[in-house]
Amino acid sequence: MLDTAATPPQGLVVRCTRVLLSPWSRLSLLVLLLVAAATCVLLFEPQRLLADGWPPELTGTAAVCVFAVAYGTCTVAFVPRPLLNLAAGALFGSQAGLAAAVAGTVLGAGASFGLGRILGQDALRPLLRGRWLKAADGQLSRHGFRSMLAVRLFPGVPFAAANYCAAVSKMGWLPFLLATALGSVPNTAAYVIAGARADTPTSPAFLLAMGFIAVSGLGAAAVAWRKRHRLRGN
Repeated sequence: MLDTAATPPQGLVVRCTRVLLSPWSRLSLLVLLLVAAATCVLLFEPQRLLADGWPPELTGTAAVCVFAVAYGTCTVAFVPRPLLNLAAGALFGSQAGLAAAVAGTVLGAGASFGLGRILGQDALRPLLRGRWLKAADGQLSRHGFRSMLAVRLFPGVPFAAANYCAAVSKMGWLPFLLATALGSVPNTAAYVIAGARADTPTSPAFLLAMGFIAVSGLGAAAVAWRKRHRLRGN
């Protein structure tokens, strides 16, 4: 009698657990988290850091570490990385700013990749039917490190989009993080130096940094144009 009476509640718990852990429920949770993060950015406006400066009580290595964590959190919430890179240079200078920005880039990319892999992959992979989507998935799954390195070196693909595309693919964690760390350095350094030398816009360092940003942007556009026509040809 007791076992029979206990069966329906147990069955209900099992069914509720399956629903909550289903791929679409996890994807819905991911969407809610991202919407909440974007809303927080709109409300708190972290870009004011450029105008208001860094809290004076935070200095040295502690300030760099806190900024790196804040940087990673902001990238998950879709704050543009160029703005954060400029802030890193303006607040900490070229060397410490670059270290903080690259660390924050890897932290943010890893967090986005983890969220996408755990909450979104199972629901989204069956939807990869379009030619472009299949091509991107195949490239990341088979040549993950090389493909992600190219994406980071030529910043034509938005940072968040690259993170979540990689998470939905079969790309591994280690190649993703290594490619992100290595590939993000040149463009990040250019923005950090520009931020550090913003008060002297005629200095050679500032002009070289801005020139590199412009050239890398043109290179990204050229690569995207070639890839587009190659996919159309297939």
